[in-house]
Parts: sequence; C-alpha cells; structure tokens
Amino acid sequence: MNRLNRETLRDYHKERSIRAREELVAELGASYLMADLGLAYTPRPDHAAYLASWLNALRHDPKAIFTAAAQAQAAADWIHSAHKAAAHPLPLAA
Repeated sequence: MNRLNRETLRDYHKERSIRAREELVAELGASYLMADLGLAYTPRPDHAAYLASWLNALRHDPKAIFTAAAQAQAAADWIHSAHKAAAHPLPLAA
C-alpha cells in the first residue's frame, strides 16, 4: 500500500477544503496513536481555527467524518505495522 496514494495528499496544495479534510485525517490518526501509546492530549490555542475548517468540510459532506476516520485508522495501522517491523519497537499502552 502506498501511503501517498490518496487524492487529498496529491492535491493538498490546490484547495483549502482539501487541506481541511487531510488535516482532519491527520488529527484523528494522531489521536488514535496517542491513545494506543497512553499519551495525554493537550489542546493548543490554534486548534479552534482547525475546527472551523473541519466543520466547513463536514457541512458539505456529512459522510466526511466516516471517511476521515477510516483513512486515519488505515494510517495508524500502517504506522503500527512499520513499528512492529522495527528493530526495537516501543511498547503500546494496555
């Protein structure tokens, strides 16, 4: 599987709505990985601006959250499989 074989990554620079969808995937994926590793999440002040762009994307496509969640899970799974193949992987949280 080629991790770059997604329209949102190929066309990221073309349109703000494409960036918003890809950033939602990235944020969800990071949240999944942080939960797996037992890391705490600390919101940043600029996250409100990200939320606004995500809400706009979700208004135009009610299924966008499900697509983003599936893509984020696929990315997290890819990272986990690469991590398992590493010489000295870090332990996951229970």
